[in-house]
Amino acid sequence: MEIRSGTFFWPETVTHKPYPPLDMDICCDVLIIGGGESGAHCAYFLSETDLNVVLVEMDRAGCGSSSTNTGLLQYSNDKMLTACSNSFGRETAVRHYRLCEQALKGLDKLVPSLSINPDFKIRETLYYASEEADADALRKEYDMLKKHSFQAEWLSASDIKRMYGFNKPAAILSGGDAEVNPYKLALSLIEAAAARGVRVFEKTEINGRKFEESHAIMYTAGGASIKAKKVIMAAGYRNQEIRCEKNAVLSSTYAIATNRLKEKEIWHGQTLIWETARPYLYLRTTADNRIIAGGLDEKTIEAEKIEAKLIHKKDQLLMEVKKLFPELKLEAEYFWGGVFGSTHDGLPMIKEYPELPHCLFLLGYGGNGTIYSYMLASLIRDLLTGKQNDDLQMYMQR
Repeated sequence: MEIRSGTFFWPETVTHKPYPPLDMDICCDVLIIGGGESGAHCAYFLSETDLNVVLVEMDRAGCGSSSTNTGLLQYSNDKMLTACSNSFGRETAVRHYRLCEQALKGLDKLVPSLSINPDFKIRETLYYASEEADADALRKEYDMLKKHSFQAEWLSASDIKRMYGFNKPAAILSGGDAEVNPYKLALSLIEAAAARGVRVFEKTEINGRKFEESHAIMYTAGGASIKAKKVIMAAGYRNQEIRCEKNAVLSSTYAIATNRLKEKEIWHGQTLIWETARPYLYLRTTADNRIIAGGLDEKTIEAEKIEAKLIHKKDQLLMEVKKLFPELKLEAEYFWGGVFGSTHDGLPMIKEYPELPHCLFLLGYGGNGTIYSYMLASLIRDLLTGKQNDDLQMYMQR
């Protein structure tokens, strides 16, 4: 599965430190397969333990969907709290949102210790009603967020016009969200894990596996083997090639990064922006004052079709941004498309399958993928070290 296509912005922002390919047989307690954000978070959290950990990446770390992730970090989800409550019950829904909120705070504390600055900044989020008909549901969402003490403020149409300059019926202004360079984040987490003893190998593709009673043996395309007591499948959307998960939904999504702007040209507070329409448009700014906009999701995941639509999608996204901010002189200097994963029920997953013993699949699928990677990786750390964590069952074996 080819998971990305186009011209990519994030890899232009940092020089990648290469790791060697694996060229010998090795053993470990935990093998992590995948060097994107999910694998990077696992490596970081497990490096805090006494476990012997190895991470392998088939290409270069962060070069998959982490390099196409647009880096909006929110406690809110694609599935609103009211909808989550209807699906899972209020207690589970609120706990899920609370864990997302806690993950944001955890990243805020973690980031200053990293040697690579991933441009993490706390931001507010504007979530606006795309149409008048959406305002009532948005108000119910606001009331529920406030009832459970999440940071949220109600904005009227006049508030939105005064603060942002465009016309929308209503909006929720959330606090405590953030933006990040996801490519830098993945690289910085892996570098920190490697400094603590995690062995990292790039250009190391797993193309065979064998399962014994107490361990798994993974074979590389280069002829080496890795004997591991536990294997974490953190290969992002490529996990679906290893074991197709019926609760997973794969589609395509598109994004642009504009030319650099003057800081005074950028909207109020450099807030993250998204909308109630589905598929939704979303916007953020970057450390060098570009606008990143994304959306226009479609059901196809065929690389040829994604590639064929890139120019049209680029023009569409640029047009949507200009509708909101017609005074800005904008060009799309970078544009890309890629595979995007979500779940039918709206929650990320940690999965085990009987036919793949000793393996844990980290499936942080959804629009909040970075936050989900943090959450699920920390839960896996607790699971593998025998620490009781009552939140684990929320995300396992649904």
